[in-house]
Amino acid sequence: MNNVLLDTNILLYAIDEESKYFKSVQRLLNTDTINFFTTSKNISEFLSVITRIPNSSISVEKALFILNDFQNSFRILYPTEESNVIFIDLLKKYTPHGLKIHDYEIVSIALSNKIKNIATINKKDFERIEEIKLVTIQ
Repeated sequence: MNNVLLDTNILLYAIDEESKYFKSVQRLLNTDTINFFTTSKNISEFLSVITRIPNSSISVEKALFILNDFQNSFRILYPTEESNVIFIDLLKKYTPHGLKIHDYEIVSIALSNKIKNIATINKKDFERIEEIKLVTIQ
């Protein structure tokens, strides 16, 4: 498990010190033997969530500061033609609907970069996908 893709919820809990997952996520992120990645899709979701939270949203300026810290800790992966082919194949195989389709795009980007391990709190989002292995945080 050298390469692990971080799902959006891991990014969110990495900055939420009041979350029950904060310490577990920090332990994971401080593991020296793992190379961490996330996707541009995860970053967009992360920024969307933290800038709209009622009564505690973060300014875009602060959000970009956090994003800069993230970029120093892990690599951001982007969609490619190869990931798009994988994405379409996954959609044909699993036929997800609605918001679930985002998860399949994230998986396709990971798989196109030879990453099969995905760290998430919400294992139900990915548990149907045979092509990956979940790294769950408790």
